[in-house]
Amino acid sequence: MGPWRLGWVPRPRTLRMRLAVLYGALFLVSGVALLAIPNAFVGSSSTVRASVPGSGADLTPLSPGLSRPSLADTQRGHDIDRYVTGSVVALVALVLLSVGLGWLLSGRLLRPLRTITATAGEMSAASLGRRLALRSSGDELTRLGRTLDDLFARLEASFQAQQHFVANASHELRTPLAAERTLLQVALADPDADATTLRAACEQALLLGAQQARLMEALFTLATGERGIQRREDFDLAEVAAGVLDRRSGEAAGLGIRVEADLGPAPVSGDRDLAEILLDNLVDNALRHNVPGGHLGVRTTTDAGRARLDVANSGAAVPAAEVDRLFEPFQRLGAPRTRTDDAAHGHGLGLAIVRAATTAHAATITATPRSTGGLDLRVDFPPRNPTAPPNRS
Repeated sequence: MGPWRLGWVPRPRTLRMRLAVLYGALFLVSGVALLAIPNAFVGSSSTVRASVPGSGADLTPLSPGLSRPSLADTQRGHDIDRYVTGSVVALVALVLLSVGLGWLLSGRLLRPLRTITATAGEMSAASLGRRLALRSSGDELTRLGRTLDDLFARLEASFQAQQHFVANASHELRTPLAAERTLLQVALADPDADATTLRAACEQALLLGAQQARLMEALFTLATGERGIQRREDFDLAEVAAGVLDRRSGEAAGLGIRVEADLGPAPVSGDRDLAEILLDNLVDNALRHNVPGGHLGVRTTTDAGRARLDVANSGAAVPAAEVDRLFEPFQRLGAPRTRTDDAAHGHGLGLAIVRAATTAHAATITATPRSTGGLDLRVDFPPRNPTAPPNRS
């Protein structure tokens, strides 16, 4: 390539240009075929007439030196040449016309695609509410536009949920920090503070720090569940449930809550640690929102090859309209955000972690309010593939 080409930048071959050229090429091929067929027949007819003596007007005997057939053939040749020349000129003009019409038609047909490209290019976090709103013509580009509108709506909802989550997390982290700073400032500003006063202030600061640590651990657990399963193995859900109940039995006894366990075999393929987190948060939620003298029931079964986990607890009445909201981060019954002035109320992340762990296992969770108060929660795991070897990487 010569030096004069170094500064040349080729224009991109757009889809509109390619369609226009394709229309022209197809018309050219069709026109050439349309011209070739009659010419073949004309040539065949002339050959036949020349090779068959005495046919038609040629039946009259010819005198020596008379060239009437030659003059007719010459005239016919001139007519054919004019016909071919005119046909070629007309074909070239029609090909150019077809390219121009193809350019116009393809531009009209591709107008929705340009709208899609321009709108998608102008999209940003601040303008996720924009929609393509293509006219309902029912073609492929309109269906693509509708699909993208649905995608934009899901992205907008996800982004808003993320913003809401970050705002709540910031609030939950900022409140203990502000309380800790105020506590220490008051203790240091007191000129009469003795060792006992400072020790009490430090103990309260440690409690607030522990509360922040629990919140950070819960956020990390939630992020781990939403990330999905990284290490898959086969395990029995009943064994996991037995370990969780054994670990929380002392807490249940201290609260006066009766624990009933019916742990049948329930083979599952997934992340054992994540399943343990799921169970631990379900049990924690059942203990935290129970009533003195209440009960907690945990059952594991297998139905048609699908492992099933049921957790039922007594407690306060839960309105059916509030159930779905409880699975959102930082949500508690009767309050849009968890209270941070009482660590016993938790951070409102337990059921959000449960939902994330359930989704990671491709399982489904169903929560049903009990008429006597409390919740019945059921988690249905997908059937384990017996032919697939466990992934222990």
